[in-house]
Amino acid sequence: MRTTRAIHAVERLKTRTGNPRFAAISLSGGLFYLVDKSTGVDQKVSDPLTLDDFVKFVDAYGPQKPRKASKLDIAFEAQIKKSKGG
Repeated sequence: MRTTRAIHAVERLKTRTGNPRFAAISLSGGLFYLVDKSTGVDQKVSDPLTLDDFVKFVDAYGPQKPRKASKLDIAFEAQIKKSKGG
């Protein structure tokens, strides 16, 4: 179960970056680190981290997924800008 969270975080990173060559490496003691294999050589991207820290690091690494906004959210933000005079 622990490695599943790490693998899912790396899969999300692969989707966000378009780089399918990222990998999570598991060490003894429950530590993980991120590796980029796109250059043909394993390039270590992070230090060994605990599972929670690893998932936070991977989720923050690379481009972020744009926030989804509903029509109501957009209309509400427009109303706020209008009321502020902007």
